[in-house]
Amino acid sequence: MTELLAPKFLTRLPDDLVGVFVGATSGIGEYALKAFARQLKTPRAYFIGRSRRPQTYTFIRSDTSLLKNVDNVCQQILAKEETINLLFQTQGTMLTDYTAEGLPYIYVLPVTSRILFALNLLPAIETATGLKCVAEFAIENSMKARGPHISSMITMTNDVMARQAPDVSFVHNYPGAVKTPFGKDAKGMIAVVRSIFNFIGYFDIKYLPLDECGALQLYCATSSRFPPAAGDAAGVPVPDDITVARGTDVEVGSVLPYTTLEGNRLCQTLHQG
Repeated sequence: MTELLAPKFLTRLPDDLVGVFVGATSGIGEYALKAFARQLKTPRAYFIGRSRRPQTYTFIRSDTSLLKNVDNVCQQILAKEETINLLFQTQGTMLTDYTAEGLPYIYVLPVTSRILFALNLLPAIETATGLKCVAEFAIENSMKARGPHISSMITMTNDVMARQAPDVSFVHNYPGAVKTPFGKDAKGMIAVVRSIFNFIGYFDIKYLPLDECGALQLYCATSSRFPPAAGDAAGVPVPDDITVARGTDVEVGSVLPYTTLEGNRLCQTLHQG
């Protein structure tokens, strides 16, 4: 599927894009970064995390559960880049402890740090030419109550930012079941639940391959299927048989962000096709 997807949708990416990938040292973020690297001849990419795994581009070691570190990372990037085309975020955790700043890890990583990254880097994204996008992986099923709550918080925040920056696309989607190291830092009962889920999933869940998921995530982040409401930053053209997506207000080419429903539906359609 990845071999079919890349030529069909991704080969027309501009070669000079600047991408920032937060949480890209493993899992979905890592493979989205690798897809980004494969499709461009001369990309500039920053990836932020606690451990270095990919061996290309600019790595910034940082614990982004601390908001002061988020500010510091953004300052480092903005000192080098006047414009940014893509902010892609997948940071998250199953830790239930509190950070040194007094915030719960389980909330600050998938919500507060993502919001702060977007707010800090949005002015540089708005000044870019061509693609302008903030894309995020939704934590949908990592607990029945927590997943929808966190996804809703991100979507509502993106609603506000999309109104303030109508020339930027905001995409928030859940690609389905993907086997990643997410939750390996869990402790106590949460770790037990994760182990049981992984055991059951081994026999019962059909996982989307990571490289395929990375290509799909990059597609959602760069495709004109998800254009901004204003401006010319429409992204990579799509075939005539693929229509423009609906935003959270159910409008085509919406001023509001494209969220879990459309992103998930699209991923399923491409995967099945």
